[in-house]
Amino acid sequence: MSHFEETLKNPVWYSLSETHKNFVVNYNGVKFYDPKVCPFGAFVDAFTTEEALDAYAMACDSFFLVSETGVPTFNSNRVILDRKIEGCQMVLNSLIETVISETIVRLTTEHIDDIYDLVWLVMPGYYRKRTFEMGEYYGIFKDGKLVSVAGQRMQTDNFIEVSAVVTHPDYMRKGLAKQLVCYVTQQILKNNKKPILHTTKGNAAIPMYEKLGYSITRDMNWWFFHRK
Repeated sequence: MSHFEETLKNPVWYSLSETHKNFVVNYNGVKFYDPKVCPFGAFVDAFTTEEALDAYAMACDSFFLVSETGVPTFNSNRVILDRKIEGCQMVLNSLIETVISETIVRLTTEHIDDIYDLVWLVMPGYYRKRTFEMGEYYGIFKDGKLVSVAGQRMQTDNFIEVSAVVTHPDYMRKGLAKQLVCYVTQQILKNNKKPILHTTKGNAAIPMYEKLGYSITRDMNWWFFHRK
C-alpha cells in the first residue's frame, strides 16, 4: 500500500502529522486539532481514546472523532456519544471540467465572519472562524453578499480536502456550488496534490461530485461527542 493510500484511511490523523502539524493537540497518539481551529480528532489505536477524549473535552464541549472502521472507547461518565454520522470519502479520478461563468473570489481575513455566518446557516456544527486558517477559501458574491463558498480543509503531503461547500438557500440550483468545487479542485491540482472530499452517505450533492470526476472510495464515520 502506498503512503497516499495509507493517509486516505486516516485523513485527520495524517493531516495533523504532516501539513497541519502546527495545529495538533496530541494525547498519547490520539491527535486532535486545536479546538479553536477545528473540532476533529483521529486515532490509530481505539484503546487509547478514552483518556484522550476526557482530556480534549475539557477544552472543547463538542467534537468529532473521524475513523474509517475503528470504534473509539470512551468513558460515558465523562463524555456522551451523541451520534455516529455515517459518511463516505470521495477521491478525484480525473477532473471533468465544467463551465465557470461566475466571478469566483479568493476570500481573505476580511470575509471570515461572512464565511462563518453562511456555513452555520446552511450546515451548522463543525465550522469555526479559525477553520479559515486550514486552507484557501473561495466564494461567489451577489449584490455584495457572499452567497456560495467552498474551501480547503484537511491536508497532507499528498492530498487536500475540498470542504465547506455551501450555498445560501435563496441561491440554490443555479450551479454555483458545482462551479466552486470545480475551481477549488483546479487549485488543488495546481499544487500537485490529489483532491478529496467527505460527505454523508446519501447526500444529494454526491451526483454533482461524481459529474466532476469524484468517486466514492470508502466509508468514513464521524463519531460526535459532547462533554457530560
